[in-house]
Amino acid sequence: MTVGEADEPVAVSRRIEAPAGEVFRILADPRRHLEMDGSGMLRGAVSERVISGVGDVFVMKMHYAQLGDYEMNNHVVQYEQDRRIGWEPRPGRGYPDAPSAEGRLGHRWMFELVPDGVEATIVTEIFDASRLPEDRRAELRRARAAWITNMTKTLERLDELCGERSGRAE
Repeated sequence: MTVGEADEPVAVSRRIEAPAGEVFRILADPRRHLEMDGSGMLRGAVSERVISGVGDVFVMKMHYAQLGDYEMNNHVVQYEQDRRIGWEPRPGRGYPDAPSAEGRLGHRWMFELVPDGVEATIVTEIFDASRLPEDRRAELRRARAAWITNMTKTLERLDELCGERSGRAE
């Protein structure tokens, strides 16, 4: 892998046997994120409202061994109903040493949905760390394989959630 490839966003895709609208409803509901989390870092939603557009902010309880328990304020930066949703996490309550006055960490999470027929969707989860400071990007380059593993688990769990809603057997 070249250095340029290592700095590219991490993207993992999965075909899910559910219409894009069904998948999007789960992604837009912060209360459902814990159920699909493949990283093990989420602890629950503080926010109760479903995401409705760019500018919304939803708060998630998190845990990371190096940081302990904290919250992330997720600012919605992309929103296209049934097609795309993305947010930029910023430090919230309990997050040590916010890196800038605006609290921007420099990364984004996005989900892109492409219908694949009437009853299926290609879902791509994207982690874009290109706006992180160089020292943090280097740290993430070393963990790229772990990100891919965790994102693969997230999409597997999202697929299971969609299966439960539609009543299809796995």
